[in-house]
Amino acid sequence: MRVLYVEDEKHMALAVAQVLKKSNYSVDLAHDGEEGLDLALSGLYDIIILDIMLPKLDGIAVLSRMRQEGIETPVILLTAKGETEEKVRGLDSGADDYLAKPFQIEELLARLRALGRRKGYLAQGSMLGYADIELNYNTLDLYGNGQTFHLTLKESQLLELLITHQGQAVTNSIIIEKLWGWDSEAGDSHVQVQVAFLRKKLRLLTSRVKIKTIYGVGYMIAPGEEGRADV
Repeated sequence: MRVLYVEDEKHMALAVAQVLKKSNYSVDLAHDGEEGLDLALSGLYDIIILDIMLPKLDGIAVLSRMRQEGIETPVILLTAKGETEEKVRGLDSGADDYLAKPFQIEELLARLRALGRRKGYLAQGSMLGYADIELNYNTLDLYGNGQTFHLTLKESQLLELLITHQGQAVTNSIIIEKLWGWDSEAGDSHVQVQVAFLRKKLRLLTSRVKIKTIYGVGYMIAPGEEGRADV
């Protein structure tokens, strides 16, 4: 999953982001409310961690604007310890959860997992299933037909993105921003390479799951036909 973390305390933000990345989350950082809002409105994120006390635009204002613009991305609001009024304002403004600062990183990870399950990304624990395959996005292992293959982080992120957008064509630009970041210099050729690697792993599993090329747009995952492993 891709996470946006909006936090003006840069040392804290970098430390938390490092832990999240080790847990196989993709993380983008913003250090003020205006930057956070711009990124949030892109609709690229699966979950947003949003501090209330931010320069330029506070977290409540960012959250309210997101909801006004139709961005329904789940939000964990970071509040000051014991500030009940902030928690109430945040929940009334559309927050999905809140966490009092300072917090334990294990609790933040638990909240992220809970929101992921609520949104339907996780079938059970860290497993994400589709057709005849299952992906453990924590260990990066792909299971199917009694076999297991280890994926690279980007292969796992690509497969997760396609599964969570099943029935939709995912554009190259969205894939690039999800896998490499919005400020990356990666291009369509980088996407093609990752798709080719993932297709190869699916063939090795003799999975019937297909990654269909939607010319001029991007890619879409499909269950394929029983007994066929073409992609």
